[in-house]
Amino acid sequence: MVLAMLGFAIEDAFFKAATGTGDVSAGVGTMLFGIFGAGFFALYALWIKEPLVRRAYIEGPLLIRSAFEILGRLFFALSLAFAPLSTTSAILQAAPLVVTLGAALVLKEQVGLRRWMAMSVGFVGVLMIVRPTPSGFDATAIFAVLGMIGFAGRDLMTRASPPEVSATQLGILGFLMVFIAGVTITLFEPASLAAPSLPALALLAGTGLSGLIGYSALTKAMRTGEVSVVAPFRYARLLIALVFAYLVFGERPDALTLIGATLIVGSGVYTLVRSGRKVGAGSGR
Repeated sequence: MVLAMLGFAIEDAFFKAATGTGDVSAGVGTMLFGIFGAGFFALYALWIKEPLVRRAYIEGPLLIRSAFEILGRLFFALSLAFAPLSTTSAILQAAPLVVTLGAALVLKEQVGLRRWMAMSVGFVGVLMIVRPTPSGFDATAIFAVLGMIGFAGRDLMTRASPPEVSATQLGILGFLMVFIAGVTITLFEPASLAAPSLPALALLAGTGLSGLIGYSALTKAMRTGEVSVVAPFRYARLLIALVFAYLVFGERPDALTLIGATLIVGSGVYTLVRSGRKVGAGSGR
């Protein structure tokens, strides 16, 4: 899980560096990220002799999952391009809380009072980072919130996805949606399409490769480890992202942002551990 979060944090840093140079727009960068990611997963699928396309891609749960993937990738890419990496990464950590909320409201899973309270604390942390007041509000933080909601919806619908669709095939489908998100962004960008520079192209290739490593390690962790043990380690992503934000991009998150991030992480870890205990109790372990 820590390796997965390292991969995702490097992916975010590569993408921000590529789009921050001005050598590639957020839309074109997202399109190329989708192409590289889908290409890497397709090669892996061919290597392990899995089909690249499944009919389930265009049916029920996966159609909804794809819509959420586009929403998440579209706004997360905009957030990485225009908002501080520390802010984007902190808000993203609220996704497990939203997944738990969605599981209770949509999938009718049982959520106890203590987990409801923990989720409330986590959402207070999000508000502390976004600061919806005239003096402290940063409009670019809304990109991160919308991206986080998209990712939470994607994760929620993954629970309802057909079991015959493998993690590799979900990866191919997901990165195709990344490409579509990139196309959507380009439709609203004022500048005309332009080819990226070689350094930006190299950074985007690194983005795709890092995403492949992160996605593969995440799947391995969730399929071989107990949820209550491995899931809280997903918050290592925020710590790694804060290091990158400080050393690479020169960001200095203020006290309110750090306190909000702490509330999000603390409530998220508590919620995941409580969820894991309930799963263990239900399975007789």
